[in-house]
Amino acid sequence: MRIGIHVRVSGGYAKAIEHARSVGCTAIQIFSSNPRSYRTSPPDVPALQAFAQMRREAGIDPCVIHTPYLINLASEDPKVVNGSLGLLKADLASAAAGEMRYVNTHLGSYGKRDRNEGFAAIVQALEQVLETIEPGVDLVLENSAGAGNLAGGTIEELGRFMRAVDHPQLGVCLDTAHAWAAGYEINTRDGVHRFVDEAEREIGLDRLHMFHFNDTEIPLGASKDRHWHIGEGLIGFEGFRALLAHPELREKTAILETPGEDADDQRNMQTILAIERGAQQA
Repeated sequence: MRIGIHVRVSGGYAKAIEHARSVGCTAIQIFSSNPRSYRTSPPDVPALQAFAQMRREAGIDPCVIHTPYLINLASEDPKVVNGSLGLLKADLASAAAGEMRYVNTHLGSYGKRDRNEGFAAIVQALEQVLETIEPGVDLVLENSAGAGNLAGGTIEELGRFMRAVDHPQLGVCLDTAHAWAAGYEINTRDGVHRFVDEAEREIGLDRLHMFHFNDTEIPLGASKDRHWHIGEGLIGFEGFRALLAHPELREKTAILETPGEDADDQRNMQTILAIERGAQQA
């Protein structure tokens, strides 16, 4: 697996790459803009191309853009939907300019809207966005923790989105903490195999491009989005070992979104890489 962390780029791309290399990353994830704003700007192509060269020299690939948190493709408010579409299109353009392979997004919340109506609205929005996508970039849909009326809380629903849109550049990212919160018992080998079998059946493993590896202290099925340090939560060492040992997942990408500062990044990367070595030897 290509494994890395979400890195801050506010101090510049060079500093972000330096930090990623120092903790042993072979992949990274970034925000390309303020994750809590609808404001966008045209891609800085020279800076993004320089960033791509830095990643090549560091052996870091792929790079993922995580879209801003404000995106809600299921909203009944046209301003929210238009703002969400603008954010998605801007990140896809940045990814293409900077040779970044994936743009990862949440889908939003149905709110008080009829779920079938909200589902259709998301499909329509995804189809519109994918009309603008350039070669070499995939849009990946992330599972939610299932709180309230969030879209994409189950593998089955993500699969329905994939079948409804049916675009070769649309894929899926599965977040382990969100999956646990939504009721997927992935803290054992058998539980992980059931999880992967469902993903293969509903999504297709060729369209499951990446994971977010996050532990959590939230009880199974509690529908709360809370990330914790690798091996220190309820998914634990056994769950991550089973994911890393699964033969169908070895060519995937995993990004850690664990809490804390640089020292915590170091600790979490050391832990997941040690688990990976153990999984390879098993």
